[in-house]
Amino acid sequence: MGEFRGAVIGCGFFAVNQMHAWRDAAGGGIVAICDLDPARLAAVGNEFGIAARYDDAAEMLDEVKPDFVDIATTVKSHRPLVELALARGIPVICQKPFASDMADARAMVEAAEKAGVPLMVHENFRWQTPIQAVRAVLDTGEIGTPFFGRVSFRSAYDVYAGQPYLAEGERFIIEDLGIHALDTARFLFGEATAITARTQRVNPRIRGEDVATMMLGHASGMTSVVDCSYATRAEAELFPQTLVDIDGADGSLRLGADYRLTVTGAAGSRHADVSPVLLPWASRPWHNIQESVLTIQQHWIDCLRENREPATSGRDNLSTLALVEAAYRSAGDGGATVDPRSL
Repeated sequence: MGEFRGAVIGCGFFAVNQMHAWRDAAGGGIVAICDLDPARLAAVGNEFGIAARYDDAAEMLDEVKPDFVDIATTVKSHRPLVELALARGIPVICQKPFASDMADARAMVEAAEKAGVPLMVHENFRWQTPIQAVRAVLDTGEIGTPFFGRVSFRSAYDVYAGQPYLAEGERFIIEDLGIHALDTARFLFGEATAITARTQRVNPRIRGEDVATMMLGHASGMTSVVDCSYATRAEAELFPQTLVDIDGADGSLRLGADYRLTVTGAAGSRHADVSPVLLPWASRPWHNIQESVLTIQQHWIDCLRENREPATSGRDNLSTLALVEAAYRSAGDGGATVDPRSL
């Protein structure tokens, strides 16, 4: 089991991946689970051999007294559950989107800092093997100072089958998927000082937007484009791959389809396969995301052990969430430029 005993709140669609990853993570594991749905609670409990099952989060935290809690519920429940754990001095890893608005997000961050308790957001896209490979190339300086970047996720994959609630909200692709792409842009290109966004709803059977195009101005002076679509029907379905293009003063970088990385510099081009590992419990095409779930959760355990702040801490995620809010504000104002730092 390891030194850190964890509890999970929420046993839905994606939480199964988190349960698998907690079982593989070195130095920690899950000893209790909580869900309001008896069937889901039984299914996850039986699959992962968890005997301590609860339908009341406060009761679970008080009886089990875990070393950390993983909140894998939908966004509206995040603040009360996060504050429930923080009030008991329990470190929290919380599913994205972190909060429905900036006020709730800031309140949770402030509560964690006041309590002196670690708080991390489960923002896993930057932890994907191909994205980490892109970051590693940038860190070498091989392509020089970047002046343009693009983070692209375009698909027609039926995400509504497993998560039907995605079709029901007034907000969809920026809040659910674009948040990952925007965080990836922050990770690769640094903080943004301006964003201009346009959205569309192509699928008439959903309520929110399923296409978003966003242009970011970064503090470094570079420009990036973040584009997301769940309405793109292409010859090859690339779900859930994120494509990246970066132009630098001395060369360029392309993360293309099927995890092929091309780096071009003064000496010519080189190519690499930066495919994710197919874990024993993972399945294609989800294996890219599934591997990153294990990576981010291992990072959480390592941070608890070493008493250091997680890379995707609650405080860090405020900047990602501000970009989401700024994108919606821009799109609602006809594509006006918004400074996310003002939110």
